[in-house]
Amino acid sequence: MFADLHLHTRYSDGTFTPAQLAAEGHRHGLAVMAVTDHDTVEGCGEMAEACARLGIEFVPGVELTAEFDGIEIHLLAYFMDIRHPEFLARMIEFQGVRQQRIRDMVTRLNQMQISIRVERVFELANCRAPGRPHVARVLVESGICTSHEEAFDRFLKKNRPAWVPKFKISAADAISLVHRAGGLAVMAHPGLNRADDIIPDLVTSGLDGIECFHTKHSTTTSAYYLEIADRFGLLVTGGSDCHGLNKGKPLVGTMRLPLVYVEKMKSRLAERRGGTVA
Repeated sequence: MFADLHLHTRYSDGTFTPAQLAAEGHRHGLAVMAVTDHDTVEGCGEMAEACARLGIEFVPGVELTAEFDGIEIHLLAYFMDIRHPEFLARMIEFQGVRQQRIRDMVTRLNQMQISIRVERVFELANCRAPGRPHVARVLVESGICTSHEEAFDRFLKKNRPAWVPKFKISAADAISLVHRAGGLAVMAHPGLNRADDIIPDLVTSGLDGIECFHTKHSTTTSAYYLEIADRFGLLVTGGSDCHGLNKGKPLVGTMRLPLVYVEKMKSRLAERRGGTVA
């Protein structure tokens, strides 16, 4: 019995609908799944219903882009109240920033005589939290690039001509926001961040856990972060970071987190809330 706690749907930069994602998880025998779309919980309701039909436990989640001392990190939030007023208000704010970033990227491309329309990007994204992959898809659709990878390499990666910096909430503020909404805050894929030195400061700010298991973490890397989690009393999470077909072969089912770690997350929340977590 395993879990995958890092999954994306079409409501951010994935390609699967929640129903398709749940079906993939069921096919791979997952018992627990979490949707962690970027800056939105728009797909959580659909995913909860799809998982219920298939006998899969659903964990509401979201992935936030944060910053500590100039270093970008990603925070995964779990078990928060997705109807919490302040939390939803901040999600709307972050979504507005994402939408403006798309407009700015398309403006830069247009200034390079690359004729794509921002309306087409939003139409193709069909969600509140569009991202660079949607611009890449329009560049491929328009015949300007032959692949998603080419679009990023030529235009959309950092320091490429159409790249636009993204607003980031401070890590301390992000952790506090998640806690006020009743959730757990976890540092995503630390092996990709190369920011181990800031983990003690994040713990001081209230960080609850660390994603030790990830498809881009080697066995050695996972073992290293398990030691860090033990040292600081952090919860351990893991997930495939599946984006559907956006990044080649779907990753759902390739990272299988033992359920004991999910139970420890629930126990931590129960201690904080003074009750039980279903």
